[in-house]
Amino acid sequence: MAMTILYPVGQHLYVNLTNKCPCACTFCIRQNGDGAYGSDSLWLEHDPDLDEIEAAFAKWDLSQFTELVFCGYGEPTEALPMLLQTAEYAKTLPGCPPIRLNTNGLSDLIHGKPTASDFAGLIDTVSISLNAGTEKEYMAVTRPKWDNAFEAMQKFALDCKKFVPKVMFTVVDVIPQSEIEAAQAVADRLGIPLRVRKYDS
Repeated sequence: MAMTILYPVGQHLYVNLTNKCPCACTFCIRQNGDGAYGSDSLWLEHDPDLDEIEAAFAKWDLSQFTELVFCGYGEPTEALPMLLQTAEYAKTLPGCPPIRLNTNGLSDLIHGKPTASDFAGLIDTVSISLNAGTEKEYMAVTRPKWDNAFEAMQKFALDCKKFVPKVMFTVVDVIPQSEIEAAQAVADRLGIPLRVRKYDS
């Protein structure tokens, strides 16, 4: 077990706040090893506190990166209060780039209340894992804890459009082309761009 809180991926600096996640996606990168993109282990001894996070940031020059991304070996919104504190802190640092949140979009279900408004003024981009274009396939691929996850994720996405400058959906290219097309139809209906990501093995 380690405490890799920050790790670089190309020109982006990623923030790993928690290993908790309410899903068990069939293609989850966590099944492939302890780290990602050459990082040290992303399995945390515990969810870091703000002191530990600030100490981690002290080792990096944020001006060297084009984006700060909340994305680690868990769902970042599982640690929502710390995510918000960290984003607020990061924005006080010299050279802080735009901040993106990579999420499964289930924050409202995790916390039992609407949460999109919390990101106003702190998060510049929210990238939501749509994963599939139909509820049946979404449930099969994402395997969330809640039966209404597909609907809740879409509502969260629409809410984010009110508070965050840029919102997008993503799917991974391991799903069939028919599902990608169905996902595009969902994205088009909600007025949210869709990005097809290459699977990182």
